Amino acid sequence: MGKAMPEGTEAAASLDRSPIHLLHRAGQCAGDIFQSKLGMTDLTPRQFAVLVTVSQNEGLSQTQLVDKTGIDRSTLADIVRRMLKKNLLQRRRTREDARAYAVRLTDEGRRVLKLVEPNALEVDAAVLAALPSAERERFLDNLNAIVEALSSISAGHIPS
Repeated sequence: MGKAMPEGTEAAASLDRSPIHLLHRAGQCAGDIFQSKLGMTDLTPRQFAVLVTVSQNEGLSQTQLVDKTGIDRSTLADIVRRMLKKNLLQRRRTREDARAYAVRLTDEGRRVLKLVEPNALEVDAAVLAALPSAERERFLDNLNAIVEALSSISAGHIPS
């Protein structure tokens, strides 16, 4: 029979095997590195994701941006509002739906994206450098599989 552990120790000891905790911690660490590299722009990782997504898909609606980035609707609306104030994005009503906005980069948004993109790529490389090079593609594939599966679950499609 093993020794009894103090109350709460089992849960604390299991954090190093908890995917949700480890994903959160990895995200925090990556976000900290991102902020240290791109601090001069005060751009957040999510704002960068929006800039990249809009640059690759000019004229998306905010709903389509939610789908492409995975950022929830209210957070994305706040991010777009902040980026409008910084003159990084512009939005106009769409012809198809007068209630929807088409989002585009401004010239300033393009300039900032071009300025920060090399640093963001360095951050990605630093994160991946934590793994042996032979495991990096598999790690990215696994993260994408997790995102896809969990997105489906959070959308109400629980797998059987």
